[in-house]
Amino acid sequence: MTLLAAVDLGATSGRVMAARLRGDRIELAEAARFPNRSVKVRGRLYWDVLGLWSGVLEGLRAVGDAAAIGVDSWAVDYGLIDADGHLVANPVSYRDARGAAAKARVLEHVSAADLFAATGIQPQPFNTVFQLAAETASADRALLIPDLIGYWLSGVRAWEATNASTTGLVDLGTGDWSAGLAGRVGVDLGLLGPVTATGTVLGPVLPEVAEATGLAASTQVVATASHDTAAAVAAVPYEGDRAAYISCGTWSLVGVERDVPVTSAEALEAGFTNERGADGSIRFLRNVAGLWLLNESVNVWRAQGLAVDLGGLLAEAAAVERLRSVVDPDDVRFADPGDMPARIRAYCSETGQPVPETSAEVAACVLDSLALAHRRAVASLEALTGDPVETLHIVGGGANNALLCQLTADATGRTVLAGPDEATALGNALVQAQALGLIAPGAPARRAVARASARPRRYEPRGADAPWGRAVARLQPARVA
Repeated sequence: MTLLAAVDLGATSGRVMAARLRGDRIELAEAARFPNRSVKVRGRLYWDVLGLWSGVLEGLRAVGDAAAIGVDSWAVDYGLIDADGHLVANPVSYRDARGAAAKARVLEHVSAADLFAATGIQPQPFNTVFQLAAETASADRALLIPDLIGYWLSGVRAWEATNASTTGLVDLGTGDWSAGLAGRVGVDLGLLGPVTATGTVLGPVLPEVAEATGLAASTQVVATASHDTAAAVAAVPYEGDRAAYISCGTWSLVGVERDVPVTSAEALEAGFTNERGADGSIRFLRNVAGLWLLNESVNVWRAQGLAVDLGGLLAEAAAVERLRSVVDPDDVRFADPGDMPARIRAYCSETGQPVPETSAEVAACVLDSLALAHRRAVASLEALTGDPVETLHIVGGGANNALLCQLTADATGRTVLAGPDEATALGNALVQAQALGLIAPGAPARRAVARASARPRRYEPRGADAPWGRAVARLQPARVA
């Protein structure tokens, strides 16, 4: 048995998972969980990255004698460090408004079509390229969030490939930073170092980390698939070729893995993007707002003093009339933290639909809408790639939402295989295991271990397809900034 530590940092919480490799399977156990909060100061939204670091150290103490550590997180955000390696300022959240203004300025010099053709990345206001174009702080280097934590663990600066690919600054053909593009958009590539191959062993933990956590001085830090979606997709237990994935949590990432990108005008218009996978593959996917709408709604109700039990809420939502009211999860009004139930009610009122009043009706509206958004994304996938999709693998926290899984099967008319729910941590650990030579290299060997580690739950479509087809037409076109 080999013990690995998978540090998984999400937009609302972080955790450290103990991953035990036993023969041909990995067993996961949560060692520690800690909150991740964005904090607004003078109109700017920051991440409390030092709070995250404290949680990581406590989690590693709880794991015990790990052979290696890998860190994954959400994409695009970064921390600035000075020439001595000290943090210059707290990282700014991708939900901060500065990106939209910077995007508008950048698009005065480079068109969205040119950006997409060069990088394969959908030009979104939160992309790193726009954040760096808006950056005013002076620094020596910019490290993406998992690379920053990895630097604090090992003392080695890295720019891991899967996360680097999300920045909008990596050349789609070479897989390295695009100097020409950076110059055109006003980004200083001196802030960035060479793109680091996924699965690179960075080296042992720093002595101060070993002392603070009780880890052995020989514990290695691995540049795992550090973009959390890349890690999750690395653990999808595919059973056939005609399959797509939905990595479902705060966001729903709906996509397929391909050998070549899709950079057509139609793909740009449909909101798709091309990101690197753990083995250098292309993850062709579309971002959908995901369970963010439900999570924010629950936070609002609890702040209002309501006792919300998620299991009970979903049971009540299942009894609500299906497709009574739907919203487009990608509407810009739902992007920022705030009173999500009020925004959902306003949307329904503006579009002439029944206004959901109870918490169960709001939850039903969100889940029906998310299932419809999955349907829309799968239809676009097939149209843009020319490849049929017969099975959907839902991985991540959304795999535990039985109602959403069933509604997705109903809405898409496809078999849904749900699980693993801890796909991100599992993929993180699988890439570590391959880096250490504990698992044979390549995707087939990794996915064989993933299949042995988690048995997906099957959902088949129920009822008629026509109501879902009619409901898709009720979704308003996405108004993405």
